[in-house]
Amino acid sequence: MDKHTILIVDDEKNILKVVSLTLRDSGYDVDTAQSAEEAIEKFNQRSYDLVITDLKLPGMTGLQLLEHIRYQDPDFPLIMITAFGSIENAVAAMKKGAFNYLTKPVNPDELLAVVKAALEKSELKRENITLKSELRQKYTFSNIIGKSPIMQDVFDTIRMVAKTQSNILILGESGTGKELVARAIHFDSDRPAGPFITIDCATIPREIMESELFGHEKGAFTGAHEKKIGLLEHANNGTVFLDEIGELDMNLQKKLLRFLQEREIMRVGGIARIKLNIRIVAATNKDLEQEVLAKNFREDLYYRLNVVTIKMPPLRERSDDIPLLANYFLEKLNQVEGKMVKGFEDTVQDAFLAYHWPGNVRELQNIVERAYILCPNITISPKYLPAKLQPQGGKGTEPFDEMSLIETEKRLIIKALNNTDWNQSKAADALGISRKQLRTKMKNLGLLHQ
Repeated sequence: MDKHTILIVDDEKNILKVVSLTLRDSGYDVDTAQSAEEAIEKFNQRSYDLVITDLKLPGMTGLQLLEHIRYQDPDFPLIMITAFGSIENAVAAMKKGAFNYLTKPVNPDELLAVVKAALEKSELKRENITLKSELRQKYTFSNIIGKSPIMQDVFDTIRMVAKTQSNILILGESGTGKELVARAIHFDSDRPAGPFITIDCATIPREIMESELFGHEKGAFTGAHEKKIGLLEHANNGTVFLDEIGELDMNLQKKLLRFLQEREIMRVGGIARIKLNIRIVAATNKDLEQEVLAKNFREDLYYRLNVVTIKMPPLRERSDDIPLLANYFLEKLNQVEGKMVKGFEDTVQDAFLAYHWPGNVRELQNIVERAYILCPNITISPKYLPAKLQPQGGKGTEPFDEMSLIETEKRLIIKALNNTDWNQSKAADALGISRKQLRTKMKNLGLLHQ
């Protein structure tokens, strides 16, 4: 068998030397980099089996490197090493997909054990790739799935605009994958090593939005006890994704327009002008032309943002993609959870195609996950679908055990909350329900005060 090739990333030469020697002595082929940017350049030029990276690096951090690598390959194994061993760092690394987490000074035996386990798990995952998933690659672009003509047009547009510097406006209903498109544009652009920062204009309170965007100087207002660097400044040399831009109030629309015109900001309470090099990608589920006519959105800002428009179609308009997406989500669950559910009964696929999907791709993903959790068999039948998808409202199917449904719902809600750092608005959006509905469910399940 060929040697496994491992890339080690650390700005401390002594750490690189010690870890490299340990791995080479055990028969591994080792390459090194002293920054995340250098690692990305090498990762794009050579094939590796594993990356081991320090958390704290000059410039781009180890967590940002992890996010970049796993965005290109969601199953790629990465081990985090850091001198700042803490629960918070471990949780952050594992949430972003790190295989494991080690602290300096690294114990050689522990390092070798973790490396061996990571490579074995990675090989098993890759061995489970079937002909179906290989065929699916034909219809995949940067984790966006679609074989329908309308989605192929979206892919073509992304390819054409990604390497330009133009502002992009992504339109589409909630759950259609607007952020996936924004990330695809960033990672296919000429600035993939730069930060990608999402700013949700709908969830940040208006009274702090200006400070969040532009930052503030110490003493700028009551409670400003120290200088704060804003999100735009943090995104310098990268991409900012302004999600739900239609929710931005008029005062901040004016300030954002000034930034787009001058490409510089002033922190709140500051006098210095700070030049920034940022690509802006905005998204909304609103009809901005109507918002302009209703005087809710500035016309000049609309035209600044709307240099290139990408329209994400609702799932009901791309029915060819529904079986492809459902099987994609099922394969991902098999990889993560370890169960082997092979597919869906034909009646389930029929139900999927007949449903109107108001929550779009996100709703489909949640329903597949729900059915996967409940299903003890190798194929998913209609009885494991919500009542709204069951034939004749569920006639002819066995009833669910009420307690198992409650536990399943609780598990899904907790997972959505954990994935959004317990942001109720984002969790509700991920679940395809309103924030009010989520809070009612949380109260009934005893989760409201967690």
